[in-house]
Amino acid sequence: MTGMLASVNSLEEARLVQQAAVDIIDLKQPEQGALGALPVAAVTEIVNALPQARISATIGDLPMRPEQILPAVRNMAATGVDYVKIGFFPDGDWLACVDALQAVAAQDIALIAVLFADTRPDFGIIAELRRAGFRGVMLDTMDKRCGSLTQLLSGAELDAFVAAARAQGMLTGLAGSLRLEDVPDLLELAPDYLGFRGALCQEHRRTAQLDLARIRRIRASWPAEANPAVHA
Repeated sequence: MTGMLASVNSLEEARLVQQAAVDIIDLKQPEQGALGALPVAAVTEIVNALPQARISATIGDLPMRPEQILPAVRNMAATGVDYVKIGFFPDGDWLACVDALQAVAAQDIALIAVLFADTRPDFGIIAELRRAGFRGVMLDTMDKRCGSLTQLLSGAELDAFVAAARAQGMLTGLAGSLRLEDVPDLLELAPDYLGFRGALCQEHRRTAQLDLARIRRIRASWPAEANPAVHA
């Protein structure tokens, strides 16, 4: 069953998406980039304020260098979030970072790799992520000016990504400027999560304030039997 992930940048926004029964509250700062990070103190405050929520958090738009990635991951994991999201940006050494993070994953810290559709990533990295103990992998977009996920990749390519991750027993997620009209087709691919930010905001601007009506509209697009908000 596919869940809904909603990205927020504050406790106020986290409480707002909680009203719409989203499945994962994703903490990041859109003004700081594709996966801009919130301060660790702010993440800790949100985690402590919402003990029943399932929460993920990004570590920021960092180059793929172990000496930068490792401390950022450890600091974010120490907040108590359920998942730590790591963007696999084009620069740096992916395999060195994956190898270095194996020790972190072995400490039962749930790591989620984020690949970017606009960089045309090699899905072969998914098997390496699994060997290192990553819990899941998401497909997102890095440069929001290049179009949405569904504009950048075909349905067949998205299906191949989900299938590759599922074959490794990993959680899967699809995100990247997704809109209401994308939901039905993407649900057919059966990823574990669909992620949203811009579509939940006023004027569809990812740096604008969230709009509860938009959040509920997206949430209501799930089939009733798969949507806890329908029964709330």
